[in-house]
Amino acid sequence: MNIIGFESSCDETGVAIVNTETGLLAHALHSQIAMHQAYGGVVPELASRDHIRRVLPLTREVLEKSGLTTKDINAVAYTAGPGLAGALLVGASVAQAFAWTHSLPAIPIHHLEGHLLSPMLADEVPEFPFVALLVSGGHTQIMRVNGVGRYELLGETLDDAAGEAFDKSAKLMGLPYPGGPALSRLAEKGDPAAYALPRPMMHSPDLDFSFSGLKTAVLTTLRKIEQAGPLSEQDRANLAASAQQAIVDVLGYKVIKAMKQTRLKRLVVAGGVGANSQLRSYLRSEMAKQGGQVFFPPLALCTDNGAMIAHAAAERVKAGLVDISSSAYTFSVRPRWDLSEV
Repeated sequence: MNIIGFESSCDETGVAIVNTETGLLAHALHSQIAMHQAYGGVVPELASRDHIRRVLPLTREVLEKSGLTTKDINAVAYTAGPGLAGALLVGASVAQAFAWTHSLPAIPIHHLEGHLLSPMLADEVPEFPFVALLVSGGHTQIMRVNGVGRYELLGETLDDAAGEAFDKSAKLMGLPYPGGPALSRLAEKGDPAAYALPRPMMHSPDLDFSFSGLKTAVLTTLRKIEQAGPLSEQDRANLAASAQQAIVDVLGYKVIKAMKQTRLKRLVVAGGVGANSQLRSYLRSEMAKQGGQVFFPPLALCTDNGAMIAHAAAERVKAGLVDISSSAYTFSVRPRWDLSEV
């Protein structure tokens, strides 16, 4: 069956079509980065309005790319949460209208489940069970995944997410929005050992994280540098490299600890920070030492996208977790939604 998926939880509008047997047929994505740059972050009202402008053209685009028509679609999936309420309502409304118009089932999907299962869209697909690191601008969690819909939380951040640590550190350094990718590019020119930044909770007995203190340490270090003289481009590069290394060290240490505790050999990394080249290199190296494998989604599917939503719906259908025999076409969105409730 062919499932069309809509993603509009924050600042990317994504639409995609997935076939339950052959996989991804087509996807299209619009990022709002350029629009939000002037404000230094996402403006929810502007995000919602832009989703309205983009979603129908993207829908027509994926239908054309796939060579399908609306008559070839068998089900509709959409992100129901978590995310920005107004943004979520755009995708949910369009998806439900599409489903009602064509008498199709509508499937609400948890945004994080979409990320969690997105590495299955790559050429090399992980088998269950595996450990997953969900790492993005809003979430940092370690999960044990025993199957579709069978998720056990092992650890999570107690304050800022790793992506927030990247973005806030970048903003302190005067880097443009979005800060994470800009910081990573600048870090390539720096020395990661230049500044002794803390690794919060790295050696705590649990698998939880804390990144708010790292942001404060970056600010303190930046002020010390500026007191000694004008901040040079090399100073910024060194601080960026040091901050990135601190984040990667903490994520890597906790994930490898989780692998040892669970005695699993497969690790999945998903979410926007999963595109970070330093993190990818570190985890590939560490997993090789453990005799295990690490799986990432394709780079184009690391950020929010419709493909992961359509794919998650396809996996839930195949697992018998979704009743596609009927739909009431009534819906709500959940800006806050714990993955354990899925």
